[in-house]
Amino acid sequence: MNSQQDKKNQRQQGFTLIELLIVMVILGLLVGLVGPRMFRKVEGARQKTAKAQIELLCTAIDTFRLDMRRLPKDLDELVTKIDDPNWEGPYLPKKVPLDPWGRPYVYKVPGDEGRDYDIISYGLDGTSGGEGENKDITSWESLEGGAEGKR
Repeated sequence: MNSQQDKKNQRQQGFTLIELLIVMVILGLLVGLVGPRMFRKVEGARQKTAKAQIELLCTAIDTFRLDMRRLPKDLDELVTKIDDPNWEGPYLPKKVPLDPWGRPYVYKVPGDEGRDYDIISYGLDGTSGGEGENKDITSWESLEGGAEGKR
C-alpha cells in the first residue's frame, strides 16, 4: 500500500527538472523562429502606416490649397483656424499625427527638385537616408499615379 501512495505523491509533486528544461528549450526555439518574423511584420506595418498618413496629409494640404490659394506655412495650419474667410477647415479630423515612430513629419515648402512641397518621415532611425526599417518614407515616393508629379 505504501508503494501506491508513494507513486501518487510523486505525480502530485509536479514536473521534473528535465521536463521543465525540455519545455524551456522548445519555447526558446519557437521564440527564435517566430520572433524575427513578427518583428518584420510590425516594421512593415509601421512603414505602411507612415505612407497612409502621408497620403492623408497630402490630401489635406491640397484641399487647403484649393480653399486658400496657397500652401500652408506649416502642418498646424491644417487644424488651427486662421483669420481668413476662405479657411474652411479643419482639414484633418484631429491634430496633425506623429509618424509611427513618434516623431513629427517633416514638411518642406518648397519641396526638393521642383516639387511644391515634400512630406518626409525619416523612419526608425530618425535620420535622412537608410534602408529597411530606417528607410525614409516620402510624399513623392508614397503616392502612386500621376498626381504626385508636382507635389
